Amino acid sequence: MFTGIIEALAIVKEKSDSSVILDRPAGFDDLKIGSSICVSGVCLSVIELDQDSIKFDVMPETLRKTKLGDIKVGDSVNLERALLASDRFEGHIVQGHIENKGEVIGITKDNEDVLLTISLPDDLISLVVPKGSISIDGVSLTVASVDGNLCTVALIPHTLKNSTLGELQVGDLVNVETDVIGKYVGTFLNRSVK
Repeated sequence: MFTGIIEALAIVKEKSDSSVILDRPAGFDDLKIGSSICVSGVCLSVIELDQDSIKFDVMPETLRKTKLGDIKVGDSVNLERALLASDRFEGHIVQGHIENKGEVIGITKDNEDVLLTISLPDDLISLVVPKGSISIDGVSLTVASVDGNLCTVALIPHTLKNSTLGELQVGDLVNVETDVIGKYVGTFLNRSVK
């Protein structure tokens, strides 16, 4: 489990149809084989590591369903290590189970802040509520508004500087994970109606 509070950025060193190798950030010295890392919102397990890099297996479904299929060598990704039971819970519950991709359709500057508007697929928008939580590329965010299939979130300067969200442009795809509590409630309600 993760919280959506990004700890570091990493550069993609190598990518194939079955694996991704990233630069190993300073401070990620407690990793071991099998450690879970949230990579731009996708929970991946470490399969190899050394002082300079971290390697992950990636399933074909993951490459199809997430924007990891589109990343290239030299791109930056957001990283967060799994939450320890003794850690303070800062963001919201993020599983690292990407449901689908969204498309950035608007970026509006508001002084130092940015309003990011994302078009979401029909199957996701019903799970997004104003002032609720959403994970975009692994970053825990509060939903500012929902209008049709559009979800808008506000990005503060710290988030813009310390995650890949500050690099986004109109037309870019983002990994989306809706709030797990909302998913469970929605599933139970749909089952009870049938």
